Amino acid sequence: QVQLVESGGGLVQAGGSLRLSCAASGRTFSSYTMGWFRQAPGKEREFVAAITWSDGFTYYAGSVKGRFTISRDNAKNTVTVYLQMNNLKPEDTAVYYCAVAGRGRITTTSAYDYWGQGTQVTVSS
Repeated sequence: QVQLVESGGGLVQAGGSLRLSCAASGRTFSSYTMGWFRQAPGKEREFVAAITWSDGFTYYAGSVKGRFTISRDNAKNTVTVYLQMNNLKPEDTAVYYCAVAGRGRITTTSAYDYWGQGTQVTVSS
């Protein structure tokens, strides 16, 4: 069983920054990809960023590239993935979810087997 716990969301003004964290436990992640998705009210869940655990390759949605940075930290029994979000815009407002991918296209929700509960990010104009 995998547990994913997100934190770090909140309310910020446009142009500000937030850092989201996702603590993952319950299994080893050496061969998996971890990703961040977001879902705004009335919209589908969309890909934000992903990182491969073995070699640290990163992938970003075009809308966040250059503003968001995904990174990872592998501690003893818990791994943590971060999403540093800079120059936030009102359109970044959404619930942000982290997830662990099993197989498939990592920019699609269908590739991910485990999901966190989400953390709200609200950007005011």
